[in-house]
Amino acid sequence: MIVSGAAWAQNPTTPATIDLPLPGGPDERVITTAFPQKGPMILQRTRPPLLETPFEVFDRGVFTPNDAFYVRWHWAVIPTEIDVDTFRLSVRGHVDKELSLSLKEIVDGLPRVELAAVNQCSGNSRGFTEPRVAGAQWANGAMGNAKWMGVKLRDLLDRAGIKPGAVAVRFAGLDEPVMSDAPKFMKSLSLDHARDGEVMIAYAMNGEQLPLLNGFPLRLVVPGWYSTYWVKMLDRIEVLSAPDESFWTKNAYLIPDTPGADMKPGQAGVAMVPINKMVPRSFITNLKAGGTLKAGTKNLVRGIAFGGVTGVKNVDLSMDGGATWLPTVLGRDEGKYSFRQWQAEVAPAVGDLALMVRCTNDDGLAQPLANNWNPSGFMHNGIETVRVKVA
Repeated sequence: MIVSGAAWAQNPTTPATIDLPLPGGPDERVITTAFPQKGPMILQRTRPPLLETPFEVFDRGVFTPNDAFYVRWHWAVIPTEIDVDTFRLSVRGHVDKELSLSLKEIVDGLPRVELAAVNQCSGNSRGFTEPRVAGAQWANGAMGNAKWMGVKLRDLLDRAGIKPGAVAVRFAGLDEPVMSDAPKFMKSLSLDHARDGEVMIAYAMNGEQLPLLNGFPLRLVVPGWYSTYWVKMLDRIEVLSAPDESFWTKNAYLIPDTPGADMKPGQAGVAMVPINKMVPRSFITNLKAGGTLKAGTKNLVRGIAFGGVTGVKNVDLSMDGGATWLPTVLGRDEGKYSFRQWQAEVAPAVGDLALMVRCTNDDGLAQPLANNWNPSGFMHNGIETVRVKVA
């Protein structure tokens, strides 16, 4: 059986566009339907594919449909077809027994697990960074939430057997750089993290096989951590007896070792560490900037939130610039790593209104009033504000 489809595509002949609120531009982007297994997506880049989820999708429910799930690849050489009968996942390195497993052996030979978890690009919302920084100028759509089905990484590592002295596990997929001297995309986790029983190897999302562009046939799922660790088209696992010194772990995806990964533009001498745990975020999904609420009646405001590395404790709404906060009603809890819906009814007076939403997670960490700043535009989680009119 071969699953295939173009890993990138040409722009539609008569593309639709979407307005963007990014302070540094662009003012609009193309909406594309030209990618396999994907519906309308905001086109960031064609090769390698960078596709952003239109924000209205997040108002439809806590689980992001597979055909609307954002796409982000680092290198452009991506397989356009995969023979599932010949595909193998290898486990090697500092192990007792090297493994080469077929998909059937993974699916049928290991206990099945399912977990709801948010996958969010480290640079989600980078386009709102001021002063502007380099990188994909995402709005808020470089994220998604799914029910991931697969096997525990721990079960696979236990089958191989870990030798004494192992310290880390490194992961790589089928994508390759265009230039032979460019660094292969690989990421690693500490051995304790890799064996925590939550990190998993997924072969399905939302009850269906992984879309090609979201990592078919296998991808790593690292709940609560940014998606740079969620290696797609996973085919190589290596147990290391020394810390990982490869480029994408040691030199890339670094953040300031400061609260909130925050620093001042131009600041020097700031210690940097690899990006890791996600932080809480919340969004209003049923209202757009410039929209109108009705005066003299109750208006429903709703949205989604997630706690990052732990669950959502509460979501609060402000109508007075953050001076006071109103509790919202939380929807069903799908698990501590999942989106969670919230809603509130408001009856504001006539005039301009700035609605602000703030998530506090189960660890007591709340969103800051303003976005952080760092040279990579990573880990944005400032309180979201939607300005509307009341008439």
